[in-house]
Amino acid sequence: MNFRIQYKYIVEENISLSLPVCNNSPFLRNKRMYMSMNVLKKIFLSVLCTVAVSVAAWGEELVSAVLPIADPYVLFYEDTYYAYGTSRADGFEVYSSKDLKSWKRSSRLALSKEDSYGDKWFWAPEVYYVAKEKKFYMYYSVEEHVCVATSDSPFGPFVQDEKKPIREEKGIDTSVFFDEDGKAYLYFVRFTNGNVIWCAELKDNLKEIKEETLTQCIEAAEPWELVFGKVAEGPSVVKRDGLYYMLYSANDFRSQDYAVGYATSDSPFGPWKKSRKNPLLHKVEELVGTGHGAPFLDRTGRYRYVFHAHKSRTEVNQRNSYIIDMSLTGEDRVSIGGGLIRPEVVK
Repeated sequence: MNFRIQYKYIVEENISLSLPVCNNSPFLRNKRMYMSMNVLKKIFLSVLCTVAVSVAAWGEELVSAVLPIADPYVLFYEDTYYAYGTSRADGFEVYSSKDLKSWKRSSRLALSKEDSYGDKWFWAPEVYYVAKEKKFYMYYSVEEHVCVATSDSPFGPFVQDEKKPIREEKGIDTSVFFDEDGKAYLYFVRFTNGNVIWCAELKDNLKEIKEETLTQCIEAAEPWELVFGKVAEGPSVVKRDGLYYMLYSANDFRSQDYAVGYATSDSPFGPWKKSRKNPLLHKVEELVGTGHGAPFLDRTGRYRYVFHAHKSRTEVNQRNSYIIDMSLTGEDRVSIGGGLIRPEVVK
Protein backbone atom coordinates (compact mmCIF):
# COMPACT_ATOMS: atom_id res chain seq x y z
CA MET A 1 0.00 0.00 0.00
CA ASN A 2 1.65 3.22 -1.05
CA PHE A 3 1.38 6.62 0.66
CA ARG A 4 -1.27 8.02 -1.66
CA ILE A 5 -3.60 5.00 -1.36
CA GLN A 6 -3.33 4.89 2.44
CA TYR A 7 -4.05 8.63 2.75
CA LYS A 8 -7.12 8.21 0.55
CA TYR A 9 -8.26 5.33 2.75
CA ILE A 10 -8.06 7.40 5.92
CA VAL A 11 -9.97 10.33 4.43
CA GLU A 12 -12.71 8.44 2.60
CA GLU A 13 -13.18 5.17 4.43
CA ASN A 14 -12.34 5.90 8.05
CA ILE A 15 -13.47 9.38 8.99
CA SER A 16 -13.28 8.55 12.70
CA LEU A 17 -9.53 8.07 12.23
CA SER A 18 -9.61 4.70 14.02
CA LEU A 19 -7.21 2.64 11.97
CA PRO A 20 -8.34 -0.96 11.18
CA VAL A 21 -6.62 -3.77 12.99
CA CYS A 22 -5.68 -6.97 11.16
CA ASN A 23 -3.16 -9.20 12.95
CA ASN A 24 -2.35 -11.14 9.76
CA SER A 25 -1.60 -7.99 7.73
CA PRO A 26 2.04 -7.73 6.66
CA PHE A 27 1.58 -3.94 6.81
CA LEU A 28 1.08 -3.99 10.60
CA ARG A 29 4.06 -6.27 11.06
CA ASN A 30 6.19 -3.63 9.44
CA LYS A 31 7.09 -1.38 12.39
CA ARG A 32 8.41 1.43 10.24
CA MET A 33 5.25 1.63 8.17
CA TYR A 34 3.08 1.52 11.31
CA MET A 35 4.97 4.49 12.78
CA SER A 36 4.51 6.32 9.47
CA MET A 37 0.79 5.77 9.75
CA ASN A 38 0.74 7.31 13.23
CA VAL A 39 2.60 10.33 11.96
CA LEU A 40 0.16 10.61 9.07
CA LYS A 41 -2.75 10.36 11.47
CA LYS A 42 -1.38 13.26 13.56
CA ILE A 43 -0.80 15.37 10.47
CA PHE A 44 -4.34 14.77 9.30
CA LEU A 45 -5.78 15.68 12.72
CA SER A 46 -3.79 18.89 12.63
CA VAL A 47 -5.19 19.70 9.19
CA LEU A 48 -8.72 19.03 10.43
CA CYS A 49 -8.23 21.42 13.36
CA THR A 50 -6.89 24.10 11.05
CA VAL A 51 -9.85 23.69 8.70
CA ALA A 52 -12.29 23.84 11.63
CA VAL A 53 -10.80 27.13 12.84
CA SER A 54 -10.88 28.54 9.33
CA VAL A 55 -14.52 27.56 8.86
CA ALA A 56 -15.45 29.12 12.21
CA ALA A 57 -13.95 32.43 11.12
CA TRP A 58 -15.12 32.11 7.52
CA GLY A 59 -16.66 35.30 6.16
CA GLU A 60 -14.85 37.64 8.57
CA GLU A 61 -11.63 39.27 7.43
CA LEU A 62 -9.44 40.89 10.05
CA VAL A 63 -9.03 44.58 9.25
CA SER A 64 -7.33 45.76 12.43
CA ALA A 65 -6.08 43.98 15.54
CA VAL A 66 -7.18 47.00 17.61
CA LEU A 67 -10.25 49.23 17.89
CA PRO A 68 -8.70 52.58 16.87
CA ILE A 69 -10.78 55.10 18.81
CA ALA A 70 -10.07 57.23 21.88
CA ASP A 71 -12.52 58.62 24.47
CA PRO A 72 -14.77 55.62 23.71
CA TYR A 73 -18.43 55.11 24.45
CA VAL A 74 -20.56 51.97 23.99
CA LEU A 75 -24.31 52.00 23.40
CA PHE A 76 -26.25 48.74 23.70
CA TYR A 77 -29.44 48.89 21.66
CA GLU A 78 -31.66 46.06 20.38
CA ASP A 79 -29.09 43.31 20.98
CA THR A 80 -26.25 45.16 19.25
CA TYR A 81 -23.34 47.14 20.67
CA TYR A 82 -22.33 50.42 19.03
CA ALA A 83 -18.97 52.08 19.72
CA TYR A 84 -18.17 55.74 19.15
CA GLY A 85 -14.99 57.69 19.85
CA THR A 86 -12.38 60.23 18.87
CA SER A 87 -10.47 59.26 15.73
CA ARG A 88 -11.00 61.66 12.81
CA ALA A 89 -10.71 65.35 12.02
CA ASP A 90 -13.97 65.46 10.05
CA GLY A 91 -16.46 63.76 12.38
CA PHE A 92 -17.12 60.45 14.12
CA GLU A 93 -17.06 56.83 13.03
CA VAL A 94 -19.36 54.14 14.41
CA TYR A 95 -18.60 50.45 14.94
CA SER A 96 -21.08 47.67 15.70
CA SER A 97 -20.65 44.29 17.39
CA LYS A 98 -22.61 41.34 18.71
CA ASP A 99 -19.96 40.01 21.10
CA LEU A 100 -17.74 42.99 22.14
CA LYS A 101 -14.71 41.29 20.56
CA SER A 102 -15.28 41.63 16.79
CA TRP A 103 -16.41 45.02 15.51
CA LYS A 104 -17.46 46.19 12.06
CA ARG A 105 -16.94 49.79 10.97
CA SER A 106 -19.84 51.49 9.23
CA SER A 107 -19.14 52.61 5.68
CA ARG A 108 -20.35 56.12 6.50
CA LEU A 109 -19.63 58.52 9.34
CA ALA A 110 -22.08 58.67 12.23
CA LEU A 111 -21.59 62.43 12.22
CA SER A 112 -19.87 64.48 9.53
CA LYS A 113 -18.61 68.02 9.96
CA GLU A 114 -20.98 69.10 7.17
CA ASP A 115 -23.87 68.41 9.59
CA SER A 116 -22.35 70.11 12.62
CA TYR A 117 -21.00 73.31 14.05
CA GLY A 118 -17.22 73.48 13.79
CA ASP A 119 -14.51 72.23 11.48
CA LYS A 120 -11.97 70.46 13.70
CA TRP A 121 -11.28 68.73 17.01
CA PHE A 122 -14.23 66.34 17.03
CA TRP A 123 -13.87 64.70 20.44
CA ALA A 124 -15.55 62.29 22.85
CA PRO A 125 -19.01 61.46 21.42
CA GLU A 126 -21.64 59.74 23.54
CA VAL A 127 -24.96 58.46 22.14
CA TYR A 128 -28.25 57.84 23.98
CA TYR A 129 -31.59 56.54 22.81
CA VAL A 130 -34.45 58.68 24.12
CA ALA A 131 -37.56 56.51 23.89
CA LYS A 132 -40.14 59.28 24.28
CA GLU A 133 -38.64 61.11 21.28
CA LYS A 134 -37.80 57.90 19.38
CA LYS A 135 -34.47 59.54 18.60
CA PHE A 136 -30.79 59.02 19.26
CA TYR A 137 -28.92 61.96 20.79
CA MET A 138 -25.19 62.41 20.31
CA TYR A 139 -23.36 64.73 22.72
CA TYR A 140 -19.81 65.67 21.77
CA SER A 141 -17.33 68.53 21.57
CA VAL A 142 -15.93 70.27 18.50
CA GLU A 143 -13.48 73.15 18.49
CA GLU A 144 -13.68 72.94 22.31
CA HIS A 145 -17.42 73.65 22.40
CA VAL A 146 -20.06 71.20 23.58
CA CYS A 147 -22.72 70.20 21.04
CA VAL A 148 -25.66 67.88 20.48
CA ALA A 149 -27.02 66.28 17.29
CA THR A 150 -29.83 63.77 16.66
CA SER A 151 -30.57 60.83 14.39
CA ASP A 152 -33.20 58.15 13.77
CA SER A 153 -30.52 55.45 13.78
CA PRO A 154 -27.50 54.59 15.95
CA PHE A 155 -25.50 54.53 12.71
CA GLY A 156 -26.49 58.13 11.96
CA PRO A 157 -26.34 60.39 10.18
CA PHE A 158 -26.46 62.64 13.25
CA VAL A 159 -27.43 66.19 12.32
CA GLN A 160 -27.70 69.43 14.27
CA ASP A 161 -31.01 71.28 13.84
CA GLU A 162 -29.01 74.47 14.25
CA LYS A 163 -25.28 74.42 13.72
CA LYS A 164 -24.33 75.93 17.05
CA PRO A 165 -22.86 74.78 20.38
CA ILE A 166 -24.91 74.31 23.54
CA ARG A 167 -22.91 77.11 25.20
CA GLU A 168 -20.79 79.94 23.82
CA GLU A 169 -18.12 79.32 26.46
CA LYS A 170 -15.52 76.67 25.67
CA GLY A 171 -16.01 73.18 27.08
CA ILE A 172 -15.34 69.51 26.30
CA ASP A 173 -16.14 65.93 27.37
CA THR A 174 -19.93 65.82 27.57
CA SER A 175 -21.87 63.05 29.28
CA VAL A 176 -25.57 62.83 30.15
CA PHE A 177 -27.26 61.18 33.10
CA PHE A 178 -31.01 60.47 32.92
CA ASP A 179 -32.45 60.25 36.42
CA GLU A 180 -35.44 58.19 37.53
CA ASP A 181 -37.65 61.28 37.89
CA GLY A 182 -37.24 62.12 34.20
CA LYS A 183 -34.71 64.90 34.67
CA ALA A 184 -31.50 64.85 32.64
CA TYR A 185 -28.14 66.30 33.60
CA LEU A 186 -25.23 67.31 31.40
CA TYR A 187 -21.75 66.77 32.79
CA PHE A 188 -18.87 68.43 30.97
CA VAL A 189 -15.48 70.05 31.43
CA ARG A 190 -14.93 73.78 31.77
CA PHE A 191 -11.47 75.37 31.74
CA THR A 192 -11.98 77.23 35.02
CA ASN A 193 -8.89 76.09 36.94
CA GLY A 194 -7.32 73.55 34.69
CA ASN A 195 -9.86 70.99 33.44
CA VAL A 196 -12.76 70.96 35.90
CA ILE A 197 -15.95 68.86 35.74
CA TRP A 198 -19.26 70.74 36.01
CA CYS A 199 -22.92 69.79 35.89
CA ALA A 200 -26.13 71.48 34.75
CA GLU A 201 -29.70 70.30 34.36
CA LEU A 202 -30.84 69.97 30.75
CA LYS A 203 -34.03 71.58 29.54
CA ASP A 204 -36.84 69.36 28.24
CA ASN A 205 -35.57 69.66 24.66
CA LEU A 206 -32.27 68.07 25.79
CA LYS A 207 -30.39 70.65 23.70
CA GLU A 208 -30.03 73.49 26.19
CA ILE A 209 -29.05 73.72 29.83
CA LYS A 210 -30.61 75.62 32.72
CA GLU A 211 -27.73 78.02 33.30
CA GLU A 212 -28.87 78.77 36.84
CA THR A 213 -28.17 75.13 37.79
CA LEU A 214 -24.52 75.18 36.68
CA THR A 215 -22.51 73.58 39.50
CA GLN A 216 -18.87 72.58 39.94
CA CYS A 217 -18.37 68.88 40.68
CA ILE A 218 -14.78 67.57 40.48
CA GLU A 219 -11.44 69.39 40.42
CA ALA A 220 -8.02 67.71 40.37
CA ALA A 221 -6.49 68.02 43.83
CA GLU A 222 -5.30 64.57 45.00
CA PRO A 223 -1.66 63.50 44.44
CA TRP A 224 -2.63 60.76 41.94
CA GLU A 225 -4.58 63.40 39.94
CA LEU A 226 -1.66 65.83 39.68
CA VAL A 227 1.14 63.72 38.20
CA PHE A 228 0.97 65.62 34.90
CA GLY A 229 -1.14 68.77 34.63
CA LYS A 230 -4.26 69.81 36.53
CA VAL A 231 -6.89 67.76 34.77
CA ALA A 232 -10.19 66.12 35.73
CA GLU A 233 -12.20 65.04 32.68
CA GLY A 234 -14.16 62.28 30.94
CA PRO A 235 -17.04 62.12 33.47
CA SER A 236 -19.73 59.41 33.55
CA VAL A 237 -22.51 59.11 36.15
CA VAL A 238 -24.54 56.06 37.18
CA LYS A 239 -26.98 55.60 40.05
CA ARG A 240 -27.56 52.59 42.25
CA ASP A 241 -29.71 52.25 45.38
CA GLY A 242 -30.15 56.02 45.58
CA LEU A 243 -26.41 56.77 45.40
CA TYR A 244 -24.79 58.60 42.48
CA TYR A 245 -21.39 57.41 41.25
CA MET A 246 -19.19 59.56 39.04
CA LEU A 247 -16.28 57.97 37.20
CA TYR A 248 -13.71 60.39 35.83
CA SER A 249 -10.15 60.54 34.52
CA ALA A 250 -7.24 62.60 35.81
CA ASN A 251 -3.87 63.83 34.50
CA ASP A 252 -3.04 64.90 30.97
CA PHE A 253 -4.08 62.22 28.47
CA ARG A 254 -0.50 62.10 27.20
CA SER A 255 0.75 60.87 30.57
CA GLN A 256 1.32 57.17 31.14
CA ASP A 257 -0.32 57.85 34.53
CA TYR A 258 -3.61 58.91 33.00
CA ALA A 259 -6.04 56.99 35.20
CA VAL A 260 -9.66 56.57 36.34
CA GLY A 261 -11.14 57.31 39.74
CA TYR A 262 -14.62 57.72 41.18
CA ALA A 263 -16.62 59.80 43.63
CA THR A 264 -20.07 59.42 45.20
CA SER A 265 -22.90 61.76 46.12
CA ASP A 266 -26.51 61.80 47.32
CA SER A 267 -27.33 64.35 44.58
CA PRO A 268 -26.53 64.64 40.87
CA PHE A 269 -24.98 68.04 41.68
CA GLY A 270 -22.83 66.83 44.55
CA PRO A 271 -21.03 67.50 46.79
CA TRP A 272 -18.90 64.61 45.55
CA LYS A 273 -16.82 62.48 47.89
CA LYS A 274 -13.75 61.03 46.22
CA SER A 275 -12.91 57.42 47.01
CA ARG A 276 -9.85 56.50 49.04
CA LYS A 277 -9.42 53.56 46.65
CA ASN A 278 -8.54 55.83 43.71
CA PRO A 279 -7.30 55.31 41.11
CA LEU A 280 -9.50 52.39 40.09
CA LEU A 281 -7.95 51.88 36.65
CA HIS A 282 -4.24 52.54 36.11
CA LYS A 283 -1.79 50.75 33.78
CA VAL A 284 -3.60 47.51 32.92
CA GLU A 285 -1.18 44.73 32.00
CA GLU A 286 1.14 46.32 29.39
CA LEU A 287 -1.33 49.17 28.69
CA VAL A 288 -0.50 52.71 29.80
CA GLY A 289 -2.39 55.99 29.59
CA THR A 290 -5.58 54.13 30.53
CA GLY A 291 -8.65 56.32 30.92
CA HIS A 292 -11.47 58.44 29.55
CA GLY A 293 -13.95 55.63 29.29
CA ALA A 294 -17.57 54.96 30.16
CA PRO A 295 -19.51 52.25 32.00
CA PHE A 296 -22.23 50.29 30.25
CA LEU A 297 -24.43 47.26 30.86
CA ASP A 298 -23.90 44.26 28.59
CA ARG A 299 -26.71 42.00 27.38
CA THR A 300 -26.53 39.95 30.61
CA GLY A 301 -26.94 43.05 32.79
CA ARG A 302 -23.30 43.08 33.93
CA TYR A 303 -21.33 46.30 34.13
CA ARG A 304 -18.40 46.72 31.75
CA TYR A 305 -16.09 49.68 31.30
CA VAL A 306 -14.73 50.77 27.92
CA PHE A 307 -11.56 52.88 27.96
CA HIS A 308 -8.64 53.89 25.80
CA ALA A 309 -4.90 53.39 26.20
CA HIS A 310 -1.79 54.68 24.45
CA LYS A 311 -0.71 53.02 21.23
CA SER A 312 2.36 51.67 23.06
CA ARG A 313 4.71 52.51 25.89
CA THR A 314 6.61 54.83 23.55
CA GLU A 315 3.77 56.32 21.44
CA VAL A 316 0.55 58.03 22.54
CA ASN A 317 -1.46 58.08 19.30
CA GLN A 318 -3.37 56.42 17.75
CA ARG A 319 -4.98 55.54 21.07
CA ASN A 320 -6.96 52.30 21.04
CA SER A 321 -9.94 51.07 23.05
CA TYR A 322 -10.40 48.12 25.39
CA ILE A 323 -13.19 46.67 27.53
CA ILE A 324 -12.87 45.45 31.09
CA ASP A 325 -15.13 44.12 33.85
CA MET A 326 -16.61 46.54 36.36
CA SER A 327 -18.36 45.90 39.66
CA LEU A 328 -20.53 48.39 41.52
CA THR A 329 -22.11 47.09 44.72
CA GLY A 330 -21.75 49.93 47.23
CA GLU A 331 -20.02 53.21 48.07
CA ASP A 332 -16.74 51.50 48.93
CA ARG A 333 -17.29 48.47 46.72
CA VAL A 334 -16.51 49.70 43.22
CA SER A 335 -13.86 47.96 41.15
CA ILE A 336 -12.58 47.83 37.59
CA GLY A 337 -10.50 44.85 36.54
CA GLY A 338 -10.47 41.37 35.05
CA GLY A 339 -11.95 39.98 31.86
CA LEU A 340 -9.97 42.32 29.63
CA ILE A 341 -11.27 42.30 26.04
CA ARG A 342 -9.02 43.47 23.24
CA PRO A 343 -11.47 44.42 20.46
CA GLU A 344 -10.56 43.95 16.81
CA VAL A 345 -12.09 45.26 13.60
CA VAL A 346 -13.38 42.80 11.00
CA LYS A 347 -15.36 42.98 7.79
